[in-house]
Amino acid sequence: MSTISAQLQEDLKSAMRAKDVVALNALRALKTALTNAAIEKGGLGTALDPAEAVAVVRKQVKQRHDSLVQYAANERPELAAVEQAEITVLERYLPAALSAEELDELIAAAIAETGATSKADLGKVIKLAQDKAAGRADGKTLSQAVIKRLA
Repeated sequence: MSTISAQLQEDLKSAMRAKDVVALNALRALKTALTNAAIEKGGLGTALDPAEAVAVVRKQVKQRHDSLVQYAANERPELAAVEQAEITVLERYLPAALSAEELDELIAAAIAETGATSKADLGKVIKLAQDKAAGRADGKTLSQAVIKRLA
């Protein structure tokens, strides 16, 4: 868990001192998700590598985004606002996102490396691009860009 774990502990303490309920709930949920991922990997106390930790954070952000969409669709703006605030808290633990140009370059390199020519090679290109992105691009954005490029 490395630096994410250490930063999480400090942020939890700060949120408790500030009595920031939204941040505290989001950070506790993240801590639990990281612990569960470590247990699944090899038992309690197992360390997650940075890429695995980032994947857990991304999953937490995605869950909240899905909830936000549902709350907005069902006219629950107060709950949607809470989810948005939690997303903002969790996004601090994600690496800086790739720019559009960097993403295009990364996809072009992945296509060249795999020798992809059609949508039949989509899976290989996306897998390689995700490995190269190292958590700096979400899967949905990455796959849409690859599909557009191979079309």
